[in-house]
Amino acid sequence: MTLADAGVLFAASSVAGVINSIAGGGSLITFPVLVWLGRDPIVANATNTVSLSPGSLAALHGFRRELAGVREWIVRGTFPSLAGGLIGAMLLLRTPSHVFAGLVPYLILFATALFALSGPINAMVRRHASGDVPHAPPWVAIMLYQLGVSIYGGYFGAGIGIMMLAGLALAGFTAIHRTIALRNYYAILINGIAAAYFIVFAPIVWADAAVLTAGQIAGGFAGARLARTLPATTVHWLVVMVGVGMALSLLVRAG
Repeated sequence: MTLADAGVLFAASSVAGVINSIAGGGSLITFPVLVWLGRDPIVANATNTVSLSPGSLAALHGFRRELAGVREWIVRGTFPSLAGGLIGAMLLLRTPSHVFAGLVPYLILFATALFALSGPINAMVRRHASGDVPHAPPWVAIMLYQLGVSIYGGYFGAGIGIMMLAGLALAGFTAIHRTIALRNYYAILINGIAAAYFIVFAPIVWADAAVLTAGQIAGGFAGARLARTLPATTVHWLVVMVGVGMALSLLVRAG
């Protein structure tokens, strides 16, 4: 990695850290930048996933108290999250690099669309918020959905938080903070098992992962201050524009 690459990655991951602390969606910045710097898309995806794990733990820590009331959801959701994350990671490393490179712009567009809908999804959750959890949720349907989300998460990852939030809301989950806490717990399992698989079987670029992690931590601290002055909606739509721009530019370059 050149000094210029390190500077670009640190800047991109710092911006991603700010975005994650305000609105989420930082992977829509870091992953395309890795690809633009010439990293193999599969290696870039694996490296980006490894760098996300510390942030996932930090996110859960802030909502750890809310997990006290969702033990049944934790128990039932652990296996599909781990299994799906592992299946997705295995599928990624079994996808030919040129095939995945062709899919990347469309995966970015899909994740960007999910991110663009995060506002309505969050609003839907808040409209139903009453502080309770479902008494008799349709467990099979919910866990099959979670398995599907987790497979996508292990394979690509961007947008899984929105997908899980939507699934929990549609299942009747009504406490917004508990919903976020449970979503963060599932994200740790998905990213963690995928990252562990990639560490063992994928050629992780550790220098890139270290710079990405450092930048996200720095950006996270800066974002906490920026969040008080910059409207979240502004950041939200900036991320959407960046995601669309990155996807279109990769499509043009591939063509």
